[in-house]
Amino acid sequence: MAQSSRGRSQDRAKVAAGQDHEVKYEARKEGVSKDAVKKAVKRTGNSRKKVEAEIGRH
Repeated sequence: MAQSSRGRSQDRAKVAAGQDHEVKYEARKEGVSKDAVKKAVKRTGNSRKKVEAEIGRH
């Protein structure tokens, strides 16, 4: 796993809904709004695969 500048491990398999840059990245990648990504995270949890599957359904 990659290390952040603070020495903590980063988990690319999860979407941190509280981090604007992660939400913005996922929204741009999927072609949806940031709000849609946040709602998908709230419905499915923070697993990137589940969030992307939820966005694909709508």
